[in-house]
Amino acid sequence: MKKSLLIVTLAAAVFCGCSKTDFVPETASEEAPRYVALEDVAKIFAGLPIGVEQMTEVHDAASGSAVNGYDEEYLMKDLFEAPGTGVGDAPSKAKEYSRPLRDLLREALSTKADAEGVQWLDSLMVSDVQIYWPFSDSWNGSELPVITFDPGDFATSNVGYALKADGSYDKVLVDEQMARERPVWVMNRNSDADYKSLEMRRREDPSWGNGGGDIIVRPDTKAQADMKTLILRSFTVSRQYDSWFAGAAEFFVKVGGVENFKASTEAELRLYSPTITDFMIVVRRKQVGQEIPFNAVLISEWTKALNNCALMIIEDDGGYRTTWKANAMVKVSSKSYGIELELPLNSRDDVVWRGSLTRSYIEKYSGELGHFGDIDMVLELI
Repeated sequence: MKKSLLIVTLAAAVFCGCSKTDFVPETASEEAPRYVALEDVAKIFAGLPIGVEQMTEVHDAASGSAVNGYDEEYLMKDLFEAPGTGVGDAPSKAKEYSRPLRDLLREALSTKADAEGVQWLDSLMVSDVQIYWPFSDSWNGSELPVITFDPGDFATSNVGYALKADGSYDKVLVDEQMARERPVWVMNRNSDADYKSLEMRRREDPSWGNGGGDIIVRPDTKAQADMKTLILRSFTVSRQYDSWFAGAAEFFVKVGGVENFKASTEAELRLYSPTITDFMIVVRRKQVGQEIPFNAVLISEWTKALNNCALMIIEDDGGYRTTWKANAMVKVSSKSYGIELELPLNSRDDVVWRGSLTRSYIEKYSGELGHFGDIDMVLELI
């Protein structure tokens, strides 16, 4: 799932032993690129001679994505162009494999007499399809995967292909418990690669800090005494928002305010523009219920003239772009004025919480756990 901060079950499954065969996508057409069905991708991968080397390739990529602040995912684009790299990795991090997955895919579809196989691979490479490997950090280094796909509609289980060392597979029913106990590759669609994770932002700008107990912004001794910084110390999600097939939840926390506001006249008020801090927090399924340290800046220069800010937390589900209009209150010559803000969101997003946070509330509960719908956050003015 894709900016600076502000946050089906199948009716039945056939269990049988099968031999691997070459699958021809049922959705094939003469156009390229075209829509690539997730079920087709799963069937194609189930027909490949996948071994420990290919498992290692996907594990390298999933681990790299997780380290970079994304889900345990491997984009098809990277699979073809930079094997073994995760979301956020530079292409130069691509690793050498004697038989990378891209070669197995090309070999499997090269038997087609026409250009259909090549055309389908071209469509796969430019698609938003990815391999999602939940709980990949528990892989024992040898066990082969069960390959499945996201059936949609908030499914809890689906058919899967359990690969065996002799080149065959068993058709099984896959659920999240199985994914916790053995390697499962889910063919699903990416939703966060277009956005910079908090981890990537920290690498680009050291002032974002390292998380944990670090203080992100050290007070400037030359700054005026009433200048403070609003920090998001930690973030805890209490429930799952999507089917496990869809992977992690991408939260956007959006804060609107007026930084370093010092106007003393109405004329000076017109010189100030609102600012919106907006970034993505990826919460993997194993992190639900866990307090995640962030220490990220929400408003860097909060003065006494700023009375409140607007806060919105959404869980990204796509749709068309819209906005939530809110106000940030400022005080000029003992009079309060509202400055209009427009915080962006998508039409299908889950709005976890939105409203106004007053200065008095933040000061009273600074450094304490606050409840915002299904999200708990620690905010602090320093």
